[in-house]
Amino acid sequence: MERALAAAGVKAHHAKALWRAVQREGASDLTAVDFLPPLRRWVDESVGEGKEFFLDAPEGVDEIRSTDGLTRKFLLRLRDGQTIETVLMGYDGRQTVCVSTQVGCAMGCVFCATGQMGFVRHLRAGEIIAQVLHAKRVLQQLHPGKRLRNLVLMGMGEPLHNLDAVLHALDILSNTRGLGIGPSKIAISTVGVVPGILRLAGEQRPYRLAVSLHGATEEERAALVPVSRRWPLALLIDACRTYGQITGKRIFFEWTLIAGRNDAPATAVRLAGLLDGIDAHVNLIPLNPTGGYHGAASKAGRAFQKILLEAGLPCTLRQRRGIDVAAGCGMLKG
Repeated sequence: MERALAAAGVKAHHAKALWRAVQREGASDLTAVDFLPPLRRWVDESVGEGKEFFLDAPEGVDEIRSTDGLTRKFLLRLRDGQTIETVLMGYDGRQTVCVSTQVGCAMGCVFCATGQMGFVRHLRAGEIIAQVLHAKRVLQQLHPGKRLRNLVLMGMGEPLHNLDAVLHALDILSNTRGLGIGPSKIAISTVGVVPGILRLAGEQRPYRLAVSLHGATEEERAALVPVSRRWPLALLIDACRTYGQITGKRIFFEWTLIAGRNDAPATAVRLAGLLDGIDAHVNLIPLNPTGGYHGAASKAGRAFQKILLEAGLPCTLRQRRGIDVAAGCGMLKG
């Protein structure tokens, strides 16, 4: 921003006001912002449709509220007409936004609605950021004074497949001059893109890592997660061990409980052995129904959790949110 302003003969310090308007205040229309005259002239001349710069803000097409009163799903239309879904979730003491990183997904997980729709394109960093700003505007309208505390990249797409744009967006979203979401409150979810995990470790990125596992043997996992054929389970676990050794950070392993597929006690025993020696926390998520697969019964989930806890693995049976409006994990389809 400073370079663009300076090239147009506007003093670079005006970039602070422009950054604040876009990134902290979430302005969706810069013509309504009270800028000082030099910056006002530059915005009028240079920002807008058909001009050098534009606000990468999607159009809010639809909004659905869950009967739980705490979950809202947004359908957003991008500049090229593609649509994505973003979810705002309220919990005790915190507000979390779940954002998409791609239109569709190339990973093809058989129980995931996004995976079933296939891959269309990556999102730009601006399109990732714009989802957070959209959720923030809605939150402020509903509950003035409340702020977005948590950000999870668990919407449509595989974040590590679009890692450059994801990291660019997170650098901006965590910047204290903007929204200032704390890096420890940001979680990146991956289905197991090994090069991306190793890159996050090598660059010492401060965000939390969540790895979707779903199978404790190569055969179990490959049947549910086709990408396991490219990065086998053994290679993924090695990458996770390397990540832990380099960063010293705990890894959250996501386990979708699918009735009759991966919810048996014997599977829980194998999972405990697989993660032995890793600083891990297992999140058990009863499958949200998609594509003919069904979530495990609560009794099976509690039995699975008990085995992991007795093996010394921290384990949480996750709350389900927004199931009635297809806003839960694996249900987003644009």
